[in-house]
Amino acid sequence: MIMKKRQVVMKSRDGANGRADASTTSSSVLTRVRYGECQKNHATNIGGYAVDGCREFMASGEEDTNGELICAACGCHRNFHRREVETEVVCKYSSPNSSSSHRGQ
Repeated sequence: MIMKKRQVVMKSRDGANGRADASTTSSSVLTRVRYGECQKNHATNIGGYAVDGCREFMASGEEDTNGELICAACGCHRNFHRREVETEVVCKYSSPNSSSSHRGQ
């Protein structure tokens, strides 16, 4: 039995919103793209509607090959699968006084 991995694309962007405050704020945007069920209509040429029932995209080849874009379960291109995007914004804030100590009082 050969185990296939489903394709998940992760993108990350860092930024501090271009501000120069006394405090430090940094944010990171994490985007996760997952490909769900196949939506290819196999009965288009006869005027009907029929999908193959493939529930999730699984790449048939390794990364950076043509097989990366073909589903191992149904044989369709990845673009026929429903695209699900999850975006998470992570903000980190540190106050200007959090790292300094109070000496000489």
